[in-house]
Amino acid sequence: MNSILYIIWIIVSILVGYNLVLPILLFLVYKTYSFKNTANQNKTEPDYAIIVTAYQETYTLNAAVTSLLRLNYSNYLIYIVADNCDISNLRFQNDKVILFRPEEHLQSNTRSHFYAIKRFRRQHDYLTIIDSDNLVDSEYLNELNVLFAQGYKAVQGVRKAKNLDTVYACLDAVQDIYYHFYDREILFALGSSSTLAGSGMAFTTSLYQRFLECFEIEGAGFDKVLQIEILKQNNRIAFAKKAIVFDEKTSRSDQLIKQRARWFNTWFKYSKLGIKLLRQGILDLNWNQFLFAVLFLRPPLFLIVLVSFLFMIASLFINGTLFMYWLLAFALFFLAIFIALVHSKAEKKIYRAMAGIPAFMYYQLLSLLRVRKANKISVATQHYHNKTIDEIEV
Repeated sequence: MNSILYIIWIIVSILVGYNLVLPILLFLVYKTYSFKNTANQNKTEPDYAIIVTAYQETYTLNAAVTSLLRLNYSNYLIYIVADNCDISNLRFQNDKVILFRPEEHLQSNTRSHFYAIKRFRRQHDYLTIIDSDNLVDSEYLNELNVLFAQGYKAVQGVRKAKNLDTVYACLDAVQDIYYHFYDREILFALGSSSTLAGSGMAFTTSLYQRFLECFEIEGAGFDKVLQIEILKQNNRIAFAKKAIVFDEKTSRSDQLIKQRARWFNTWFKYSKLGIKLLRQGILDLNWNQFLFAVLFLRPPLFLIVLVSFLFMIASLFINGTLFMYWLLAFALFFLAIFIALVHSKAEKKIYRAMAGIPAFMYYQLLSLLRVRKANKISVATQHYHNKTIDEIEV
């Protein structure tokens, strides 16, 4: 009986621990073999709709719109959906900017997007989603065009940190860097699809409109449903590593708790979609769907580290050899994080912030305890940084 329990323990340990070594395995495959994407460029300027969503807060909108109006591009319109916002102080003296304030509170990203689409001034070729706290690089649309010119219908850009003012913001940036490298750049280079990030993403207008007509997503997580639907249709999501959006990182503990509670909630809520896509990928022998589903099903980093640490401590009392394997797995995991940081040329303050990991983990544990009430606690992340694009180090 003891041997059967031990075998079960080994199997469960492998199922948990493989998440620690998966990124380094992906990196090794990436360094030895990856698909090459031809760098085609549109000679014309396709027409873009830029949808900017705001909920309750508007004080970062001026900086966001200013950065959009400085794009090295001419053929676009900006649609701002200010949901449940006071817009009395907003004045945009530019014909490219269209401001909407819905009469009813939408309280949903997808509803805000659909609200804008139904009021487009003209039929745009592509649309891109920008949050009210985002700032964009002047070449953002041109870099998206490089991938759209290759025939892709969905493209994800890079979200870089707008602020690194606290330890929490730096550690939040570490997580973003990790996901950008392994879940987007490497995944796309290996012939699968980049994961979506909620903003800094772009689509053909027809693709995104069809999605909104079929799905109404309550709370956070619309990007998770969207990417699954895109892959189910045998499309790939491209990664544009030079299409840069600057995004506000969580800099306060209360902000972190509310945000992570929503994120954990969406993973538990939508992980079943990954199981269905994994099955479809296996049955259809579809590498894009299979590899993407494997990454989609992986728990958030906090849960991976927490559960793996508990298994490592338990293995210390079961079998010393198992404990050593866990130590090796953790070493490979932290090596993978270090590789991502080096690849992204992370600032020194991000490395120094690693000392704050215990506190960062503690607040995420508090988030996990609030996961069931996540969407009641908060609908959107509160913003505190009103930087302009000139204040960002590109």
